[in-house]
Amino acid sequence: MRIVSIVAAILGLLLGTFIVGYYGFGDVWSALRAIRWSGFAVVCLYHLGLLGLLGVAWYTVLPPPRSVGPGALIWGRIVRDAGAEVLPLSQLGGFAMGARAVTIAGLPGTLSLASTVVDVTLETLAQLVYAAVGLGLLVWFRPNAAIAKSLGVGLIVAVFAVFAFIFVQRRGMGVVERLAERLAPRWLPDAAEHTRALNHHIHMMYMRMVGPQLGFVLHLAGWFANGIEAWIALHLMGVPLGIGAVLTIESLLYALRSFAFFVPNAVGVQEGAYVVLGALFGLSPEIALALSLLKRGRDLTIGVPALLVWQGTEGRRALRAGRQLRASKEVR
Repeated sequence: MRIVSIVAAILGLLLGTFIVGYYGFGDVWSALRAIRWSGFAVVCLYHLGLLGLLGVAWYTVLPPPRSVGPGALIWGRIVRDAGAEVLPLSQLGGFAMGARAVTIAGLPGTLSLASTVVDVTLETLAQLVYAAVGLGLLVWFRPNAAIAKSLGVGLIVAVFAVFAFIFVQRRGMGVVERLAERLAPRWLPDAAEHTRALNHHIHMMYMRMVGPQLGFVLHLAGWFANGIEAWIALHLMGVPLGIGAVLTIESLLYALRSFAFFVPNAVGVQEGAYVVLGALFGLSPEIALALSLLKRGRDLTIGVPALLVWQGTEGRRALRAGRQLRASKEVR
């Protein structure tokens, strides 16, 4: 799987570079410069606020009593997105890093993993609604768009896939637990215990209807806020595209990114999708690519410092563990 991700990342990078080069590096750079550093700072600050909202959405699914505050989940969300958008990893790598960051902050490991599963599920459900709204807007604004039918079919498939995943979480974890109990004595000594705890935590989170419902609403608000962020960025670049058109582009863009989950950072996929979707609303390829590069610059600006802090925390923990191990050996 790692080889597939590496190959996909290389091909995506080549594709993205080709697309930008095809429309002209100079023209894309000129469009990108229009936002200025002040505008870029506004976009970054806005996105940090959005990550805060998504961290609170994650916090809402935790069952009481909670051993950590919302700040821990906000930090975990920042690390999650940094891992997925900055490092050449799949989204699963980002999920694991976010869960690890929250565990370091004080949340038990199994609960951290379970809450990540539930939070990602709610976010995906909210994205389906967001994509459906975008598809409806596309049909409304551009009823003859050839891409609408393909996107509709993909959306239907995604709905079935997500609900199948929810069914496994609610009803199918017992099968996994029994399998772990059979394998545990020989190959996975702690598998049964961890699987049982994971199943219990996921079940308890879904039993608390208020938590998942609030998490879903916050994630849905987050998706629309993400579209508004692109609208703000375009206006700062001097492109007065209507909010309806921007929400259509953004919602369908992230739907296409989800279909290409195996491509790390959606490199190349995002750039191509922006060109195709932007053209439907009169957005020039240069502006569309500038917006894509602006988002990647934003992710690097936020994500790189976050990863450095996270890595520093991991390093300090490893050093402390090493000292404690040496001390215990000396005592013996």
